[in-house]
Amino acid sequence: MHFDRENRFYANVGFDGGVWYMENSPSQTDENTWTTQLRLGLFGSGVSVPITTYYPKKLVNWKFAFKDGNSSHIEEYPWPMLRLADLYLMYAEALNESEGPTADVFLYLDKIRKRAGLEGVKESWSKYAFNSAKPTTKEGLRAIIQRERNIEMSFEGSRFWDLRRWKLAAQELNKNITGWDRNQDKDHPELFYQEQTFYQQRFVAPRDYFWPIKESDLLVNPNLVQNPGW
Repeated sequence: MHFDRENRFYANVGFDGGVWYMENSPSQTDENTWTTQLRLGLFGSGVSVPITTYYPKKLVNWKFAFKDGNSSHIEEYPWPMLRLADLYLMYAEALNESEGPTADVFLYLDKIRKRAGLEGVKESWSKYAFNSAKPTTKEGLRAIIQRERNIEMSFEGSRFWDLRRWKLAAQELNKNITGWDRNQDKDHPELFYQEQTFYQQRFVAPRDYFWPIKESDLLVNPNLVQNPGW
């Protein structure tokens, strides 16, 4: 399941059995370094793992290091509020909406993909996709841009706003939050990969696209109109 993914998956997501390089990794080879263990049955009491069995690895500085069996070194770092890839994605999205699949749209998408070690959009879809013509239409390229943004900006806080801008929140935020059965141990690997539902999301459209205006504000200004559904 976790084999043959693109580089950003391994850089951004920690999963059971996955390699996790740190500053004090035993070596620079995948065969002799830290791996992520996310089955509670492997540990004694008092150990916790993410309920979905996936870590947001992207948020952890590589200088994070284990000192011994019971402590670790946390390396703080400045969080980028806006980065170049975000600007490229916003520009590509806006340009596709206004002019369709122009050369500049692919230019800026491919800059991001090249940094991630991937071929360009046209090359990738022509070689590997079932629908090789998808990047040739505004609608198809819109879906590609949205997918690229979900991957590149994962765990950076943009999805909340992206889904509202795309009017896809009702579609995506009514899906269940699922993961694997973390209560297993090394003797029953086949039971670990049993999908579990942990949380049922609920998004009511159009109400939840906007928050309500406070009743006190409505009383102060009678010209204000409450948002739909509240």
